[in-house]
Amino acid sequence: MGKGGRVLCIITPYLLTIASLVCIIFVGLGCTNSNSGTLNDLYFFRADLDNVTDSSTVTSKVTDALSDAGVKVDDGDITTALQEVQKQFDLMDFYTIGLWGYCDGNINNDKYNVTECSKPKSMFWFDPLEVWNLDQTGLENALPDGVEKTLNIYKSVSKWMFVAYIVAFVATIMELVLGVFAVCSRWGSCVTTLVAVVAFLFTAAASATSTALFAVISGVFNEKLKPYGIVGHMGRNIYVATWLAVAFSLAAGLFWMISTCCCSGRSPYNHKEHRNRAVTAEKAPYTYEPLGPYGTPYTNTNTSYPPTAPATGQRTNAYEPFRHV
Repeated sequence: MGKGGRVLCIITPYLLTIASLVCIIFVGLGCTNSNSGTLNDLYFFRADLDNVTDSSTVTSKVTDALSDAGVKVDDGDITTALQEVQKQFDLMDFYTIGLWGYCDGNINNDKYNVTECSKPKSMFWFDPLEVWNLDQTGLENALPDGVEKTLNIYKSVSKWMFVAYIVAFVATIMELVLGVFAVCSRWGSCVTTLVAVVAFLFTAAASATSTALFAVISGVFNEKLKPYGIVGHMGRNIYVATWLAVAFSLAAGLFWMISTCCCSGRSPYNHKEHRNRAVTAEKAPYTYEPLGPYGTPYTNTNTSYPPTAPATGQRTNAYEPFRHV
């Protein structure tokens, strides 16, 4: 097919790789810019605290923790106590969690308005005790055991998740760079296919980890903290982006693999061996050609027709030698 066919064979996996990279970039940009409505909708998990002061089913364990912090309240006045804590530490109505940080804001007319986003940080994990300033009031003792255990798991797994996304991002970029050399030969496609497999595995691992991790966190929040007026929700757009990255990465890897088996990029009409075979094929087998003196091919220099007889006294051969070809 030649170079043109080779280029057409590479275009499909190359475009799929670019699409996968774009999706991974969107996942990484979630919750990094408070002025971007698109990026604000890219979050793994959202904790709603809008109804935290409206809860009337808070247990006496929270009351004891508040008393230890110096806030004395009666069992029937727990709502007022939580309102005072919220004013003191300026708790926001909601918090969204991304790969590099979190954003917070207020809810107005059922509309989530992001106020501020944290500074991007590697190996980020959301610590509610620190962000909500609960560790300064002794309220960390009021958290159910299930929540504390889940937070410890989240802290450890989030580091692996972050590394997996970074490796997937780097491997996808390498896939694009090596894909340029894949135009030249099928060996380039072979190397690119190996990198594409690595990119797919880490993209799939990161996506599966984030989905499972925040599904567990959401369930624990709704089970353990809903009585306190704190509700957890998983995002939607960021999971669409991350799983699209997996699909594009898988398709790209398959097409890179196909490109190693076809479209070599060599033109059969310009190949030296083809020209040699064509010249050799002009001579049919079992043919003879006359030989001149010393075994050289005989050339008839007599241009007259019919041939002129040899002069008198000259020696003539009884036969004319031929060379078997």
